[in-house]
Amino acid sequence: MGASASGARQVADEETRRRLNVYTYLSAPERLEHVAIMRVFCGTLLADLAVPDIMAKLLQAGTSAAGLDADTLTARLEQLVQWGNLLRSSHTVNASSISEYQRSRSRYQLSKLGERVQRDADGVLAEADAAREVSNELLALVERGLRELADLVTAPGGIEPQDGLERISTLFVQFTEFADSIRDFYAYLGQVLSRYDLDSAEYQGFKELLLDYVEAITEDVAFRAPRISAALDTLWPHIPALLDRLDAHVQGLAGLSAQGESRLEVRIQRSRGRELADWEGLRGWFKDTGGQGSQVDQLRDATLRALQSLLANAKRMLRSATGEMSRRKDLLRLARWFEEAAPQDGHDIAVAAFGLYGTRHLGIPPATDEVVPAYTSWWTGPVVEVPVALRERGSRAQRGRTSAVEDHSAQKQRLREAARQQAAARAAAADELRSATGRFAEVRLTSAALGLLLELLATALGNAQLSRHVSTDGQRTAGFDLDSASSEDAELRIRLTVRRVAGTRTVLYSADGDLLLDDLELDIGRTSVAVDREAKASVS
Repeated sequence: MGASASGARQVADEETRRRLNVYTYLSAPERLEHVAIMRVFCGTLLADLAVPDIMAKLLQAGTSAAGLDADTLTARLEQLVQWGNLLRSSHTVNASSISEYQRSRSRYQLSKLGERVQRDADGVLAEADAAREVSNELLALVERGLRELADLVTAPGGIEPQDGLERISTLFVQFTEFADSIRDFYAYLGQVLSRYDLDSAEYQGFKELLLDYVEAITEDVAFRAPRISAALDTLWPHIPALLDRLDAHVQGLAGLSAQGESRLEVRIQRSRGRELADWEGLRGWFKDTGGQGSQVDQLRDATLRALQSLLANAKRMLRSATGEMSRRKDLLRLARWFEEAAPQDGHDIAVAAFGLYGTRHLGIPPATDEVVPAYTSWWTGPVVEVPVALRERGSRAQRGRTSAVEDHSAQKQRLREAARQQAAARAAAADELRSATGRFAEVRLTSAALGLLLELLATALGNAQLSRHVSTDGQRTAGFDLDSASSEDAELRIRLTVRRVAGTRTVLYSADGDLLLDDLELDIGRTSVAVDREAKASVS
């Protein structure tokens, strides 16, 4: 199963590659000559032409390929055959001489794909930049045709097959023309609104076009879309039976293909409206059937985006001191100066117009880790990332509403509560140590009390003074004098004094374990400030 699927994909890819080769002549270096040759073939129907015939027609048309000789023209024709645009004709040659036979033996005719591609290419070259009017009147005809078809199909006895075939063909021709005109017009509108060089006159014209013409289109579509959807809902249960009845009446090429199936396999492209998929596409244009929105919804969204683009252009003009942002005419005049100037004059014009004497990064600093020397050329220097707002809208201003300041009151309250609990725990540990002084062997300290004691002990040992002692043999040695080793915490009003007493062993019992201190004696009391306060309080 896997091997057959892989083979089918390879066949499909090869077929796709073969069809795409038909477009190659439009991008070849000799594309103007190829287009001229293809136009000669598209001007005929079911005709095969020899090289002399093609040369005569090219000369008559006066195109760029009119000067091709026979050998060059034959090479161009053979190349078009390889790409699939032309086919070699099987026409029988009746010649009275050898020279006539040699001139007429190579005959060519147009392939179906070649004719389709050339027709589309001519349409792009002729009307690609033009604003195509929307055939809005066809939408009313589509609505009326659907309502009449629904009434006839749901009537007793149904609709006559021939009448149904004519109505369906007319209906889909009208709808296809309307949908194509909508797509072409909005493609042109998007191309116009993406420009940032509109002057006041152009902006005024496009504003009237958008506000008047587009508004009329959207209003008409919004008015008729629910009616068309209702007619399609009425007609929808009867569509399969109607299509079967039409196929039984007139099969067209599908019937010929079925009769000749044993001899020749022919792929048939049915006329619009003869397949259920055509009706599904028509219904999906006016109603959301797949959960991705209908074409009417997309039309409404596209109109809204067009209005937003128009407002963006208006804002740019209002921000300008002169009333308009476009410098198109000035730039065109500067470009003409560059084109007509000598090389050295061109450099002088560039310096005068832009003031770029050396490499400078204007407005946007480079990254901090990229130190670019002043002599580095812009062609080879690193690229500076331009913000999207500056690149697309020409403004550094942030869009949208400024967010509110985040409220941290709850977090502050939690931190204050944690600090208060920690202070209370340390105060309780200090009271426990003061009450346990002198009887450490009889009590078991908590973890907090032992931690505070170790903290005070480490500070006291760090505060011990280094002094000199004289031994019995008269030699001076260095040591720590623990008589003055002490530490205190003013907030907790606790003081620890550490004394060295030979032979003393102090054992501290706690929940975390026991601590043995040799030759050290601990005394815990209140700080001197706390003692003075208590004395004053008792006297008063």
